[in-house]
Amino acid sequence: MHRFSELAAQFEAHLSQSGICSGQPDTLYEPCRYLLSLGGKRIRPTLCLMGAELFDALSEEAFHAALAIELFHNFTLVHDDIMDKAPLRRGRPTIHARNGLTAGILCGDLLCIEAYSQLSKLSNALPQVLRMFNQTAAEVCEGQQLDMDFEPRQDVRVEEYIRMIELKTSVLLAASLKMGALIGGATGQAADKLYTFGRTLGIAFQLQDDYLDAFGDSDKLGKQTGGDILADKKTFLHLKAMEHLDEKDRQTLMRWQGREGAEKLPHTLELFRKSGADERCREAVAAYSQRAFDALEEVAVLSKRKHALKELAEMLLLREA
Repeated sequence: MHRFSELAAQFEAHLSQSGICSGQPDTLYEPCRYLLSLGGKRIRPTLCLMGAELFDALSEEAFHAALAIELFHNFTLVHDDIMDKAPLRRGRPTIHARNGLTAGILCGDLLCIEAYSQLSKLSNALPQVLRMFNQTAAEVCEGQQLDMDFEPRQDVRVEEYIRMIELKTSVLLAASLKMGALIGGATGQAADKLYTFGRTLGIAFQLQDDYLDAFGDSDKLGKQTGGDILADKKTFLHLKAMEHLDEKDRQTLMRWQGREGAEKLPHTLELFRKSGADERCREAVAAYSQRAFDALEEVAVLSKRKHALKELAEMLLLREA
């Protein structure tokens, strides 16, 4: 079994040698190459490889599935950045900011098409993998729509928010593991347990991301700190603050919604801290993390083979960026 860093390096080499997005016209393909060159942690494709290696030696098919997942993930990032009007991605200009809105839309479309091209190369477990991929792709869209729907609402419940981040973020982590496991020859039960591990880990990961977006270091994050607050996102922090602030402070927090200006971010963060939302968010991260580790324990393979996944989970949940 390889460690996450080793498999991520193997994936990076495979991606660079794949020739993906090398066509013409350059005005279409160059923005895609630019985005893929920005790197990132490559968490999702590497999870796919780890899921496959948990049950068998890595095959070329596992790399095809991993590429499909990474291409699809980047497709969602391009379109999410457009919807969020985000200026930065991984510390560099987003596609729509760099190349224009049309290029951003077409670049996202092309990445999605390239993802299915990679899946078409599978022969082992193709029906199961394709069903999993299609289900997940639809769920990610559902999660993004819920995220947008929440923006004008003042009555979003924490349970609704958890479901939204499960769809928008964690199902892709879970599917990455399960697709790899199916390619590696896992039984349905083992693949399902691994999916549960990825799903609960993904919720913890997103809650940690919420916390870092508000309280993290922008230089480490590679993106604008407080972006969720400035975009009026109903994050876990916001919802918990609304639950636990007194009426006066709750009204103050609501008045900052929809407003702009330099004072919005520090005043909102002060209210988050006053309500205890920051600590409650960290507690929720710990609770979902424990559920993830419990699910991983139930996957029927030798414990030593699961060590790399445990190590990765700990790295994700203790990260500062």
